Amino acid sequence: MKVNTQSVNFNANDELINFLQNRLDKVETFYSKVISSDVYMKVENTSAKENKIVEIKITVPKDKFIVKKQCKSFEEAVDSACSSLERRLIKQKEKLRLQA
Repeated sequence: MKVNTQSVNFNANDELINFLQNRLDKVETFYSKVISSDVYMKVENTSAKENKIVEIKITVPKDKFIVKKQCKSFEEAVDSACSSLERRLIKQKEKLRLQA
């Protein structure tokens, strides 16, 4: 799956991009009809430790899923967002199976 990545207020290194790509490839095993995915990573200028924000938008036929997570590290936020996406895609797949 092609992942479009944008990092705001910082430059994402290759290790983070590879982690993101691998994690989103795992999400695709739950729902094979994913058209595209966009990832926005931001660093908030606050004194709080949880200042890393990851927003993932996945487009599937006739629908879009958007998940936004804020954590201490980008890896933790990506993992949390992908887990949420997996649950939502499984629900979508069940819904489509019941309609057929």
